[in-house]
Amino acid sequence: MKDTTKIKVEHYINKVNNHLLSFLSGKPLELYQASTHYLKSGGKRLRPLMVIKSCEMFGGNQHDALPAATAVEFIHNFSLVHDDIMDNDDFRHGIPTVHKSFGLPLAILSGDILFSKAFQILSTTYVNSLKDSSLISMIRRLSSACVDICEGQAKDVQFAQVETFPSEEEYIEMISKKTAALFNVSCSLGALSSRNATEIDVNNMSIFGKNSGIAFQLIDDLIGIAGHSKETGKAVGNDIREGKKTYPILLSIKMASELERNQILKVFGKGNCDTDSLKKAIDIISSLQIEKIVRKSAMDYIEKANNSIINYEDSDPKKILQELSNYIVERRK
Repeated sequence: MKDTTKIKVEHYINKVNNHLLSFLSGKPLELYQASTHYLKSGGKRLRPLMVIKSCEMFGGNQHDALPAATAVEFIHNFSLVHDDIMDNDDFRHGIPTVHKSFGLPLAILSGDILFSKAFQILSTTYVNSLKDSSLISMIRRLSSACVDICEGQAKDVQFAQVETFPSEEEYIEMISKKTAALFNVSCSLGALSSRNATEIDVNNMSIFGKNSGIAFQLIDDLIGIAGHSKETGKAVGNDIREGKKTYPILLSIKMASELERNQILKVFGKGNCDTDSLKKAIDIISSLQIEKIVRKSAMDYIEKANNSIINYEDSDPKKILQELSNYIVERRK
């Protein structure tokens, strides 16, 4: 991402962060401390940024977009809290998870309050500023995205419960729901909040968001295999140890020789495997040029994303959306 874009993005991130926290106060205090636990630890805020820039593409402004951006980020954090509970993770990005910090009952409630606040914000903030049809479309699209996230997460849980590996098509279908649905709705809500976008515009932005979201998850999967611990905050090869059936691992199992496959499976899902065996598995995956293949696949989805907005007039918001999509593929953490 270019330096000038980074400066602009940081400005928006500060605005988003202030807006997020302004909606999360109340009693009991500990409930709201738990609900803001991840929000206060930082974050890229990619989804809210996509909301704002999608709004600006159609003549809206950040004031129009901030409520929708906040709703989307609340749903994202709701999913993180519950995901960590299901995986029984101890840390997220270097800080203790919500359920480890506040206990399981309060963690569940903190996710629930984030979920509820998202719809409260949409229904109360836009009721006097948007057409009824646009507000209904917002609520319909966000609720559908939440259904998709739950279905995608359930499918991911099913993958983990069986010994067999899903096909690449099944995996892409799963992340299209679990991850990409929220990128999809970020861009469509942004367009709707502008008051100027047509149904065709909203659908085009949905396509942009969905394909960007798929690319995002593919790169996330890659980082879980090949990322450096100093950058990611996770142990090297963390996804192999945890037995996560991610896209790079699916490719590795498919492309490896029988001997190489056995070496990978020897440490797959073995949290206490020795360092040498894990390093051998990572070296095998590297030798298969999995990183190159995954980044190429992610770039293909980004090209689909950019093609969905290619016919719109060049503008600063469009340029930033394109730079954000390129950043998704280039990132290392």
